[in-house]
Amino acid sequence: MITARAFIDAAARLGFDFYTGVPCSFLTPLINGVLNDRESLHYVGATSEGEAVGIAAGAWLAGRRPVVMFQNSGLGNAVNPLTSLNAPFHIPALLVTTWRGQPGLADEPQHKVMGQITQDLIALLGLEQEPFPKTDAELGAALARASDSQALRALPFALVMEKGSVAPEALEPVTPRVLTPGRRLDLKEGGERPTRFAALQKFLGTADDTTAVIATTGKCGRELFTLADRPQHLYLVGSMGGASAVGLGVALNTRRRVVVLDGDGAALMKLGNFATIGAQQPGNLLHIVLDNGVHDSTGGQATVSATVDFTAIAQACGYRSAISCDSLGGFATALAESREGPALIHLRIRPGSLAKLGRPTVAPPDVARRFRAFVAAQG
Repeated sequence: MITARAFIDAAARLGFDFYTGVPCSFLTPLINGVLNDRESLHYVGATSEGEAVGIAAGAWLAGRRPVVMFQNSGLGNAVNPLTSLNAPFHIPALLVTTWRGQPGLADEPQHKVMGQITQDLIALLGLEQEPFPKTDAELGAALARASDSQALRALPFALVMEKGSVAPEALEPVTPRVLTPGRRLDLKEGGERPTRFAALQKFLGTADDTTAVIATTGKCGRELFTLADRPQHLYLVGSMGGASAVGLGVALNTRRRVVVLDGDGAALMKLGNFATIGAQQPGNLLHIVLDNGVHDSTGGQATVSATVDFTAIAQACGYRSAISCDSLGGFATALAESREGPALIHLRIRPGSLAKLGRPTVAPPDVARRFRAFVAAQG
C-alpha cells in the first residue's frame, strides 16, 4: 500500500491541486490526508458525486487541476455530469473511484451489482482507466499516464481503488465553524411578473466586464446568448442542476465575482448544492434562481417551486443574504443589495420564452476554453 502523503505529493508534482468528493471507507486515509494538509490543499466535501464532478469542472475552468474522489456506488450519480458536462465541454479531471463489491471480496449486498460493472461502466462512459496504484513504484507512472491522457483527450481519467490501497491515516480535529444567520429580505409586490428575457436584460445592465457568469441548461443560457455573447459567459448545455456546483468551483478559485443564473427545476434537482455553498462561504458568489414554476424547455410541465421557499433554504444553509422578488424593480434592488456572498436572489418570473429562440453558435469546448482564459486573465 501507499501513504496519502505519497499520493498527494506525486499528484502535486503534476499540478493536481484541488480535491472534492464524497467519502467512502476505502477512501478514508486519502481524504483524511488531503484534509490534514490545510496549508496547501482545499478539499470540498460534496453532498453528491454529481455535485463533486460539477465543482471539479468549475475548479478546472478557474485554472486548477482537480481530483474527484467517491465510492463506485456513486458512479451512477456522476453519470449525468460526466456525459453532459465533462464530455461536451472537454473538461478533464482525475477520478478516484473505489471498488466496493469487487468480485471475490466480502462486502455489503448493495455493492454487488456495481462491483461487477464498475470498469465496464467507466469504459462505457468513454473514459480511460487503470487500477489505483498500490506501491510507491507504481504511483508516479500511473499518475503520469493519467495526466498524459487528460492532455491528449481533455476528458476525465479514472483510477479504480481496491480495499487497503492506502495506509491508515487519522483525521486531525478541526473546530466546526459557527455561522450567524444571514439576512432575508422580501421585495415581492404581487403584480405582473417579468419574463426571463427581461430579467436577463436587467441583470446584464448591472454586470460589469469582470464578472463570470454561468447560465443553467435550457432556455436561460440560450436567451443569455441571444442578448449578449461574451467570453465571460458559460452556457451549460447539460448537467441539469449543476450550474451552482460549477459556479462554486469557479468562485473558490478566483477573486472575480461569479454569478450563477439558475432555474427552479434545476435548483430543485440539486438542492444539496445550497448546503455546500453555504458551508464553503464564497464571498464572491451570487446565486440567482429565475423561477417560472415550470420546466420551460421540455413543454412547460410544472415544477413544485410554488410550495418551496428558496430564500429560507438558502438562509438555513448559510448564505449571507437571501432576497425574494417578483418584479424588475425588486430585482434591481436585490442585485444592488447582494454584494456580499454567498447570496441568493429568488426572482419569480412568468413562463415562456422568445419565439424561435436560437442556440449558442459557439461550440461547448470553445465556450469552456475562452471562459477559462477570461477567468485566468485577472482572476
